[in-house]
Amino acid sequence: MTDLANLSAEDLIQLVKSDDFDRFKVGVFDIDGILRGKYMNRDKLLSSLQSGFGFCNVVLGWDSQDQLYDNVDYTGWHTAYPDAEVRLIPGSARRIPFEDRTLFVLGEFAGNAQAICPRGLLRRILARAERMGFTAMAGMEFEFFLFQETPDSIREKVFRNLRPLTPGYFGYSVLRSSVHAELYHEFLETCEAMRMPLEGLHTETGAGVIEAALKVDGALEAADRAALFKTFAKVIAQRRGLMATFMAKWSPDWPGQSGHIHISLADKAGNPVFRDAAAPLAMSDTMRWFVGGQQRLMPELLCMIASTVNSFTRLVPGFWAPTSATWGVENRTTALRVIGGEKSQRVEYRVAAADINPYIALAAALGSGLWGIENRIEPTAPVAGNAYEQTFPSELRFPVTLAEAAERLKASTIATDLFGREFVDHWANTRIWEERQFRSAVTSWELERYFEII
Repeated sequence: MTDLANLSAEDLIQLVKSDDFDRFKVGVFDIDGILRGKYMNRDKLLSSLQSGFGFCNVVLGWDSQDQLYDNVDYTGWHTAYPDAEVRLIPGSARRIPFEDRTLFVLGEFAGNAQAICPRGLLRRILARAERMGFTAMAGMEFEFFLFQETPDSIREKVFRNLRPLTPGYFGYSVLRSSVHAELYHEFLETCEAMRMPLEGLHTETGAGVIEAALKVDGALEAADRAALFKTFAKVIAQRRGLMATFMAKWSPDWPGQSGHIHISLADKAGNPVFRDAAAPLAMSDTMRWFVGGQQRLMPELLCMIASTVNSFTRLVPGFWAPTSATWGVENRTTALRVIGGEKSQRVEYRVAAADINPYIALAAALGSGLWGIENRIEPTAPVAGNAYEQTFPSELRFPVTLAEAAERLKASTIATDLFGREFVDHWANTRIWEERQFRSAVTSWELERYFEII
């Protein structure tokens, strides 16, 4: 069986021409990190591998509910929604284990769409790192809740009184993972087969919640794996009559769901650059400045991390999520956690939730750290003890709504330099749209509170 890792364009063309596969599926990730795609026949895929193909640019001009943005320049009724150019990525080819003889290939937006393409954004930040003499490694971990529900049943219940896969708080439970061993095995085996291997898989604290840690890799491959994992974890669940959610916080009664990002840098020879055993806390100047940049820019880049209205319900004290741009060594109450080690010294970007677009969140986490190195930004003193019980300067505090966070991003000259004006404006306006949709809704909380009494 052909090894699909690191295929060249010509290798993939020859593979598509062979008899190994009968069906072909392609996909691109949109602004919200949702995989949009289609099946292609063999001849169309061969043509697309050689010269790209057109994909209606509405997928960059609508939200997660397919509702059209009315406040973006890139596309809309004013452009008549033409095709955007997409190039296929040969090294992304994967088998889909439950679709026999089916090949999946990931694409990214090209042409004028690449300025706002999430994957293109991360590639630009990685190019900046390379110019600075660094390569970036990353690994992501996601918490997600599983329910004994279907897409129909959750709607029939109006998303209330949902039945979790398992009851109660039971973190790191060998009992739960053994009772549901077949499900855990399917996650492990599917992720291995689709080249997004898991380093760990276990129950977290909460009813039906699981945490999956993806193995570390180069930052672009790590983001590909994370984005694909979120899609195919939902696929695995639904094929078993279950539902998975990656919302930041699906219920006020349970902790939120994290999407932590681990980052390290190496020089061009592959040597880690974050550790200096002789320095305070064993942090090299490079690591200290990297943390300083992440800390300084976190409040103004927050909407690239906390990207939904729901994201902000998680950022409250006492629920394993930070509330200010703080850092500490092995401190899980801070936004940035420095983790030591001879070969694995890294920064854990803990403000991120499971609802992130992995490309955009990683671009923000990495780009801010690189900016810190470039400008030799010193972090504050590390937090000791419980960060929730301490007071921090106003410049470290987070915006409290998605709209406020979006406006801060739009006003940031540093964000424009790092990510480009086109991306910053497009992304910020899509988040302003998202908040506007929320503000036009009448929630069950409002009905229960005001319908009879007020």
